[in-house]
Amino acid sequence: MPAEFEPHASTWLAWPHRESDWPGKFAVVPWVYAEIVRTLSRYEDVNLIVPPGARDRVTKTLADAAADLSRVALHELPTDRSWVRDSGPIFVKNAAGDRGVLDWHFNAWAKYPDWTLDDQLPGFVAGLRALPRWQPHHGGHRIVLEGGSIDVNGAGTILTTEECLLSTTQQRNPPMGRADYERAFAEHLGVRNTIWLDRGIVGDDTHGHVDDLARFVNPRTVVTVVERDTRDENYELLQVNLERLRSATDAQGRKLEVVPLPMPRPVVFDGLRLPASYANFYIAEGVVIVPTFNDPADRVALGTLDELFPGREVVGIHCVDLVWGLGTLHCMTQQEPAAG
Repeated sequence: MPAEFEPHASTWLAWPHRESDWPGKFAVVPWVYAEIVRTLSRYEDVNLIVPPGARDRVTKTLADAAADLSRVALHELPTDRSWVRDSGPIFVKNAAGDRGVLDWHFNAWAKYPDWTLDDQLPGFVAGLRALPRWQPHHGGHRIVLEGGSIDVNGAGTILTTEECLLSTTQQRNPPMGRADYERAFAEHLGVRNTIWLDRGIVGDDTHGHVDDLARFVNPRTVVTVVERDTRDENYELLQVNLERLRSATDAQGRKLEVVPLPMPRPVVFDGLRLPASYANFYIAEGVVIVPTFNDPADRVALGTLDELFPGREVVGIHCVDLVWGLGTLHCMTQQEPAAG
C-alpha cells in the first residue's frame, strides 16, 4: 500500500446525504464538502460518488462553490453514508507499478445495522478502473478493516491501535489476534513492521481509529496529537501513545522522528464531546487540508504541518460543523495512488 504522501491519480469522496449523521446541522454540510472539493480540484482529480438522481444538484452546488468541474467526475451509486476512508477501496501496487483494489469487509464500525450499500463501494471502483480486486479473508470470513484504522509509510511500517482491532468489547474480527492482523498486513499491504498504539481519542465513534491520533508525513516522520491540559481525559492516553512512538522503530530498525501536534480545546455540541483532532488532515498532490475548530491551537497545527510539508500548500478547512458527524477530512477522503 503506497503512503498517502506518495503521488496520487485522484481523491475519492462520497457526497453527504444522510441527514441523521448531522442532526440539526445537515444544511451546511454539503457546502463544507463543496469547499473541500474546490480546494482539492485545484491540485488533483476528484472522483465523487453521488446518490442516483443527484448529479445535477451536486454539480450546481460545486459550481456555486467555484470548484474546477473539469477535474471532478461524478459517479452515481447508492451509499449508506459518506465516510469513504472506511468503506472505500484501499489501493495497492506491485513492484511493476500495477494497481489493484483491496475490498475489506465494511460493517459500519461494528455499530450500525445499515452497511450493505457501503460495502459495495470497493467493487464498484475496481470495476470502473478495470482493476483486479481481492477480498482478504481469515478463517473463512472476510476481514473487517476500515481505512481510518491504519496509516502506512509506504516502506514497510503501519500504525494502528489496540483499542480498534484488539478490543474485546467491540470486535471487528472476533477470531483474530495481534499475530493474525500482522500476517494480514504483511500479505495484503506489504507491511513488515506494525506499531501498535493504545487507545483513540475521547469521542471517537469508531472506537480508536489511528487517523485521529498519529500519521506519517514521510517514511521516517510521524506526527501525533498531544494534550497539554493534564486535567483533560485525553491527556494520559495520548501520553501513552507518544511514548510508544518514541520507542518505536521503522521496518529498517531506525528510530522515528516524532513531532507533536496540539489538540484543540474540547468541542462539545448537544452535550456530546466530539472527536476534534488536527491529525485528521488529508495529504493530496500539492496541498494538505487540515481541520480547524475556531481555536487558538489552529495556527499552531497549521504552522507545524506547513513546516513538515514544504512542497505543499497547507490549507485549513473549518470543521466545527463537519465534526458533528463524528469525523472530518481524512474520514471522508480516500486516495487513489498513481500507477507506475
